[in-house]
Amino acid sequence: MHRLRLLRELKHRGTLAAVAAALSYAPSSVSQQLSQLEAEVGVPLLEPAGRRVRLTAQAEILVAHTEAVLERLERAEADIAASLTDLTGTLRIASFQTAALALIPAALGLLRDRHPHLRSHVTQSEPERSLPALQARDFDLVLAEEYAGDPGPRATELEQEDLFDDALRLALPGRAGGPDTGGPMAALRSLADHPWVMEPEGTPVRRWAVSLCRDAGFEPDVPFETTDLLFHLRLVEQGLAAAFLPDLVWSGRPPAVPLRQLPRGRRTRRVFTVVRQGRSRHPAILACRDAVRRAVQHGRPAVG
Repeated sequence: MHRLRLLRELKHRGTLAAVAAALSYAPSSVSQQLSQLEAEVGVPLLEPAGRRVRLTAQAEILVAHTEAVLERLERAEADIAASLTDLTGTLRIASFQTAALALIPAALGLLRDRHPHLRSHVTQSEPERSLPALQARDFDLVLAEEYAGDPGPRATELEQEDLFDDALRLALPGRAGGPDTGGPMAALRSLADHPWVMEPEGTPVRRWAVSLCRDAGFEPDVPFETTDLLFHLRLVEQGLAAAFLPDLVWSGRPPAVPLRQLPRGRRTRRVFTVVRQGRSRHPAILACRDAVRRAVQHGRPAVG
């Protein structure tokens, strides 16, 4: 089973060096273990792919069965935890930035009050990184986002539970905050020649933002790139850039910049939690999801 886990790790992490780093092994040790697994199975499991290796069709079959065994083991772990009177251990959570700021502190407080012996370890990480890491068992629960019109791939071994739809709005730089006339597309077009701040190229939200601008008839000038939405907000406040900001960024505070609605069908992002199959019944997961839902109920911003 240990060697099967190493093969599974290689599928999810891509290289022997990444597997070794994640598990604190020497790369040579990982290679030796996989060579031994090949000898036990009796067929090649790895083949050269440039400077890397890739899994053969037979290795993919083994990984699929390994996933099923690991899911069953997680169900067993959940059943054992449910038989205990108190939650212990460590729950590893990943969250994108605005949810980490607006929801996670309140959720952690609720968890601490109800389950003082459960340790929470939180990492800020965007979904394009945290969801593959969840599959690789680096996290137990992920708070993720998905933008309207740009759904991400859904891994069959992950289970999603929706939380709410977070409104997205056009944030106007200071000197552009005139009367709200002409509708969403007119508001966008009025900023065609203005600098923008967006997330880096290649990210789902950047694709969504650029597509929205193109639908309005212009290619955005993006001299500012960052995943930090608080930096987006600061640039807008200083009149240096226009931006698309979610309501969650205000964390219950009144908006600090002029906001405009976006076109229909592009006005929200879906916020949800994700766990691996077999993990959703674990008492720590149930407790965490309940705490996050209650944090949402008490912490949703009221933006007009």
